[in-house]
Amino acid sequence: MRTIDTLLAGVPIFEGLPAETLELLAGCASNVRYSDGEVLFRQGDEANRFYVVRHGLVALETFVPPRGAITIETIQPGEVVGWSWLFPPHRWRFDARALGLVRATAFDGDCLRGKCDADPALGYDLMSRFAQVLIDRLEWTRLRLLDIYGEHRPR
Repeated sequence: MRTIDTLLAGVPIFEGLPAETLELLAGCASNVRYSDGEVLFRQGDEANRFYVVRHGLVALETFVPPRGAITIETIQPGEVVGWSWLFPPHRWRFDARALGLVRATAFDGDCLRGKCDADPALGYDLMSRFAQVLIDRLEWTRLRLLDIYGEHRPR
């Protein structure tokens, strides 16, 4: 049976971290499972964790009247769900829902923030890694918006 720190070694956001750091992060982690349609978190609720998806898909959704919930992104295995744990006021900006069976590693935000406060170099490293996730997702969102709202003139 693989331990959480050995699982983390293969996750892109943690790539290149030394084994001791992975062990430290694993101390704030637990494995979780969600059934199809189960909600991981809701917009506005306290954001006290983040997830690394190991199996399955997670839909990030927002409510749009009168259309209801719409999926704005689908998170794949190996990707991170959630960055709101890092930034006050620590509230979720979207809903997250399991699409089929989801297995993930959940990280306790309070635990990690405490470790980052105690070790600013770790905090800087994690912030840099999460900033790259944000940049990638913003770029992807920009491309989707261009596709949705861009002008489609005949040439």
